[in-house]
Amino acid sequence: MTKQIDLEAEIQRLLTEHDRIAEQGITVHRRENIVVLSGEVESAQRRDEICRQISGHFPEIEITCDIGITRAQAPSEVEEIS
Repeated sequence: MTKQIDLEAEIQRLLTEHDRIAEQGITVHRRENIVVLSGEVESAQRRDEICRQISGHFPEIEITCDIGITRAQAPSEVEEIS
């Protein structure tokens, strides 16, 4: 159990301290033998970079990136309310 907590803490530390990631809004959860990264970032490129960096640092761990993209632009269509 301690090893599991240490792994999650190590990944969380990398997420916040790595110069190419520096992301505090990502959470780390362990589901059986899989580590799940979840949260939201501003672009698909950012999400892909985070997943690439974490997978590269922990190649022996199965990583699932469940990171969504936050819409940072105004909508391009008018929403009709009835």
